[in-house]
Amino acid sequence: MYAQLLTAARQPLVAAELPPPRPGPGQLLIAVRACAVCRTDLHVLDGELAEPKLPLVPGHEIIGTVVEQGEAAERFGIGDRVGVPWLGWTCGVCDYCRRGQENLCDRARFTGYQIDGGYAELTVADERYCFPIDPHYGDVEAAPLMCAGLIGYRTLRMAGDAQLVGIYGFGAAAHIVAQVARHQGRRFFAFSRPGDVAAQDFARSLGAEWAGDSTAPPPEPLDAALIFATVGALVPAALAATRKGGTVVCGGIHMSDIPSFPYRILWEERVVRSVANLTRRDAEEFLALAADAGVRTETVTYPLAEANRVLDE
Repeated sequence: MYAQLLTAARQPLVAAELPPPRPGPGQLLIAVRACAVCRTDLHVLDGELAEPKLPLVPGHEIIGTVVEQGEAAERFGIGDRVGVPWLGWTCGVCDYCRRGQENLCDRARFTGYQIDGGYAELTVADERYCFPIDPHYGDVEAAPLMCAGLIGYRTLRMAGDAQLVGIYGFGAAAHIVAQVARHQGRRFFAFSRPGDVAAQDFARSLGAEWAGDSTAPPPEPLDAALIFATVGALVPAALAATRKGGTVVCGGIHMSDIPSFPYRILWEERVVRSVANLTRRDAEEFLALAADAGVRTETVTYPLAEANRVLDE
């Protein structure tokens, strides 16, 4: 099969012909129809996530069709369309797994990082971490839901019942979670890089009541802030923009160092927390909600052979 391989950090992907993988017990062999590119892919390629299997087929926002079932794989049939996310395997027996916090499993393995992913014609996935895709979504349209959508949804969940949400970094995750927030009756403000008028206009088109630079104070205090940009300096900025008792949720897997900040902007029961990975419950809830809310994704398509060009852009 044709694939794009990472052979070393900070090196371009290499086109390769590989033997077709075979599904093991509880696994599915999937013909890949689309695989979205995620910022996490860049963290893997740049060595910021430093423990990938090598060589590695990257990619963890996969939409494909089941072409073979491994022994005891019974959740899906041949021809079923499924999505495969970042979290690809958990042990099921550790304290975290037994408490419903499988996203924190100490032995967890991740698609496109420790498990070969979707930058290939075929991939193998644990059927427990495959999810049916609503037929209203095309393959390309559905692919970003598998990480940008899922991590955005979990980030919003961690904000509780906040009614006015600030979204910092208006990219892939943000444009999906903005639609969910509006569907839930929440208000949102959008913060972008200073001078990024296009991102601000895009946010307004999705219902932002205000959009401006990340360095600017919002017109009123936020109930919660969701940070999708990887810039640590946004944490104190978001805290300063958040009302008493509010929450700042960091939605990324990697972030630059957070600078020191005065205790007074954390005081009055403000909370800073991170989001790690996802759970199967997140996926099931979000995929149903996305279809019900009519969430749409903005995409540009490229052939697999141009993977390096996409990553460079």
